[in-house]
Amino acid sequence: MYDFPIALQLYSVRTDMEADFKGTLKKVKSLGYNGVEFAGLFGHSAEEVKNMCIEIGITPISAHVPYAELLKGDETFKTYSDIGCKYIVIPWINEEYLAGGEKNAEFYENVKKFGELANKYGMKLCYHNHDFEFEKVDGEYKIDLLYKAISPDLLSTQLDTCWVNVGGENPADFIRKYAGRIEIVHLKDFAGTKGGNMYALIGNDDSKKEAAAGSFEFRPLGSGLQDFPSILEASKEVGAHWVVVEQDEPSMGKSRMECAEMSRNYLKSIGL
Repeated sequence: MYDFPIALQLYSVRTDMEADFKGTLKKVKSLGYNGVEFAGLFGHSAEEVKNMCIEIGITPISAHVPYAELLKGDETFKTYSDIGCKYIVIPWINEEYLAGGEKNAEFYENVKKFGELANKYGMKLCYHNHDFEFEKVDGEYKIDLLYKAISPDLLSTQLDTCWVNVGGENPADFIRKYAGRIEIVHLKDFAGTKGGNMYALIGNDDSKKEAAAGSFEFRPLGSGLQDFPSILEASKEVGAHWVVVEQDEPSMGKSRMECAEMSRNYLKSIGL
């Protein structure tokens, strides 16, 4: 039915990565993941990471790299190219950099430079959304304004299907909207409703973690509200190259790695 290679966003198991980088890569491979998307190298060199991936037999497809690191230019882009990544991803940006924000023009110019650097090193630049890009400026979503401002040869999409849903759009429909520009689709499940604890759960507001527990939580795939068969069908239609499992925080009393295993097993159960 589906024929996507599947990667794990390693932010999902970041404490495991910090404790045992190579051992965690081996475990992820053993669960049936074909590739990994990095969220930090935990002090390892590009050569070390590349060699680990070769030895383990897992593909280093991409990396989420903070804006401040991307601003370092060639040094950063060369590192991830040397590892073997095909994509380098802007994972999060403060709202002041998006349409309507005071630093918007600066951000757009830097994204163009990042796209050129990615191309220089044989990679593609992608943008990973959250829900706040679905706020409107002059009647248009901020995410749409971003993709209007930057040409497809410099910026591809990495649609996070959880945040598309939380932002008020149907993930499958939004994937189709960006047909021809989607390289990677993030598969993420959730339960609950949009609330103040969401950003605490992705590590951007530690003070709220306890206060709003239970109103919104990330779930292993198949354990929440998402319709993944429709998401995968849309991803297939638009020619996405990879799907990436991500779960920012564990839930249901499971460890981070147990959640990653549950997600992989769910995908197996629906033919992927």
